[in-house]
Amino acid sequence: MSENKPKTFVIALGGNSILRANEKGTPEEQYKNIDRTAEQLLDLLSSGNRVVITHGNGPQVGNLLLADEATADIIPSMPLDILGAQAQGYMGYMIQNTVANHLRQAGAPRNITTVVTEVIVDGDDPAFQNPSKPIGPFYDAQRAEQRRKEEGWNIIEDAGRGYRRVVASPFPLDIQQARIIKSMLNSGEIVIAAGGGGIPVIRDANRNLHGVEAVIDKDYASARLAVQIDADVLFILTAVEYAYRDFGTPHQKPLEQLSLAEAKALLAEGHFGKGSMEPKIRAAIMFLEDANQQESRKREVVITLPESAAKALEGETGTRIIK
Repeated sequence: MSENKPKTFVIALGGNSILRANEKGTPEEQYKNIDRTAEQLLDLLSSGNRVVITHGNGPQVGNLLLADEATADIIPSMPLDILGAQAQGYMGYMIQNTVANHLRQAGAPRNITTVVTEVIVDGDDPAFQNPSKPIGPFYDAQRAEQRRKEEGWNIIEDAGRGYRRVVASPFPLDIQQARIIKSMLNSGEIVIAAGGGGIPVIRDANRNLHGVEAVIDKDYASARLAVQIDADVLFILTAVEYAYRDFGTPHQKPLEQLSLAEAKALLAEGHFGKGSMEPKIRAAIMFLEDANQQESRKREVVITLPESAAKALEGETGTRIIK
């Protein structure tokens, strides 16, 4: 990074930064993928910039749910909020360990801490009335019906592959640990937070927080965190080098730079894949619209591949969205 003034970055690691297609999810595979991403981000991480790393955890929580299912007769099953906390912990450890080792070898050691993060959602969010996020293993019809009756799960038939549980994906309203994360950044820490979109919690009438069976989109949670810590850059690492106009058609075109208004117009026209790029563009819009409007600082969103991260930081590739 060439600018002198330190910036605050939220780096959202997509699933392929940690676990790639056709991999089993062994520790060795995940460490190797994190290692590659850490190499790409080394210049940024060793600079004087303030950095928060967020990450997805879908495959990892899926594996925990498989383990839960396999041992259901002998070990009590854990609810989804606890499994999410478990994944945040072990994935945070793997990321902080790998990044810290790279920084030591580069002669630029920094403290790195994982924060198990709660994200407040509205108990009346419409998503709870229309669960749509598939999680966990596939079941045959008999086992699916048994789980539906015993656990009260919502079950759907999934593209001829079997039956799966679906849960709500509510919108993130507030990052419970945002204040402490900001304080840690002020003291020079690199922070790993909001893994897998954070643990969804609701606040009751007594202001107590309670975990709920839901999954928050990690890009939305990353954007909400970026707003609350007053970030300059939301850096989204995903499975493609660019966002595309006319994606999936013979006429698709990589988008190198967009204004906020252009991003909103292309989103409305349906240019972005619903289960892939669309939530990232929506997260970008959320961050740029909700960021502190009292300051005239330049804010931007960068979207690219993990292996292109270093070039994207220098403006050589990726999609940039600015207000």
